[in-house]
Amino acid sequence: MPQSPDAPHLTPDEAMDLAVLLAAQGPVTGPNPQVGCVLTDDQGVVLARGWHRGAGTPHAEVAALDDARRRGIDITGATAFVTLEPCNHTGRTGPCATALADAGIGRVQYAVPDPGEASAGGAATLNDAGIPAMYAPHEGASTLTRRWHHAMSHGRPYVIAKWASTLDGRMAAADGTAFWITGEQARAHAHEVRAAVDAIAVGTGTVATDDPQLSARPPGSTSPHQPLRVVIGNRSTTGAQVWRDDNAIAIASHEPDEILAVLHSREIRTVIVEGGPTVLSAFIAAGVVDEVHAYIAPAILGDGPTAVSGVGITTMSGALRLSEVTSTPLGADTLVTGLVTEGT
Repeated sequence: MPQSPDAPHLTPDEAMDLAVLLAAQGPVTGPNPQVGCVLTDDQGVVLARGWHRGAGTPHAEVAALDDARRRGIDITGATAFVTLEPCNHTGRTGPCATALADAGIGRVQYAVPDPGEASAGGAATLNDAGIPAMYAPHEGASTLTRRWHHAMSHGRPYVIAKWASTLDGRMAAADGTAFWITGEQARAHAHEVRAAVDAIAVGTGTVATDDPQLSARPPGSTSPHQPLRVVIGNRSTTGAQVWRDDNAIAIASHEPDEILAVLHSREIRTVIVEGGPTVLSAFIAAGVVDEVHAYIAPAILGDGPTAVSGVGITTMSGALRLSEVTSTPLGADTLVTGLVTEGT
């Protein structure tokens, strides 16, 4: 089997590490996950590599096969290291499990099972074709696909609840003013987070009061991606900035499950709920928040609306606890993030 002239010899773990690095080059937003694929011979020599570059483009496995063909490399009997189980359905592209089998791949190792109702089963298809397909968990691959995997497993977008508040938990002063609770570094970070999600959701009250742009404007970014702007509620917001183009939708329902179903039908995989407090509290009370981003400013108001209220928790034993908590200084402010553990 001819070897790629620049190919290193890799252990299976190293090959999957490389596949994760390749996957990370793909877009973080959109309906499809970031996936990477590395093809090696039985000595661990890299023969070809590929990654998914976005919806409608070849999946990582097909991109790797194309890479080998372009360079005239025979991959018969090769091992494919893929960060996600090869898909088993025809969507915008064909099934990757079939493509690998037709190309003569000898063995497949994947790091994350595909939870999709239609796309799962690629490993079984490969095994049925006499091509061993082995599941070998990999932390980097799991982290990379966590939000997408959660969305596909639950049939709804992954939900991040985000707010900015004072030390005493106020989102605004008693007179309604909220500009600016946090400083420039915290606001810049929030724009970076927006740039990595598919949608931003707020209530009509926030739109009417603040008239936000709801855009992603991270410093120095040239990315064209802008998340879908979602306005929740029945109140009229005609003329607000959110309606400046067609990248915005109104959802009249106040039920988080119904709102998320609409977004899922639009292939939204990650949504950040930015409030105000009525919307944030509704999503938390409904048990559909998966991650929390709280930007805390070193200020005290003593009055004004709180970030979250009325979620039905009356005792400390019932408090919603977070895991994998991080605390990040952002100038004078602090960002606290954490994952909401299922069942809490």
